[in-house]
Amino acid sequence: MKQLTKAEEEIMQYLWQLELASVKELIGLFPEPKPAYNTVSTIIRILETKGFVDHQQKGKGYLYYPTITKETYSKQTTHRLVEGYFQGSFKSMVSFFTKSNDISVNDLEAILKEIQSKKGK
Repeated sequence: MKQLTKAEEEIMQYLWQLELASVKELIGLFPEPKPAYNTVSTIIRILETKGFVDHQQKGKGYLYYPTITKETYSKQTTHRLVEGYFQGSFKSMVSFFTKSNDISVNDLEAILKEIQSKKGK
């Protein structure tokens, strides 16, 4: 699966939220200053080429929808992060965030509870 640029990922976040949208509807979700119509339209076409988005015709225009779930993309991106920066070790990643104080004890306890509940299944 190809990696998305920051601009592509931002559009995908809005598209995952709406599930089906026109370029104009997507632009409406952006904060000010809003991007130009042509900019968003171009990025949508790139996302189609990459296989992340498809469209259906509505009148003279198109409605776009994601062809990949947010969960699937998140999982793939997380694995790429772990492989690229933590030698494939989730333990190293959690250790890194713990040492840099980016994760609290409460968060760690919640993660441990989640892991324990998965073991029980």
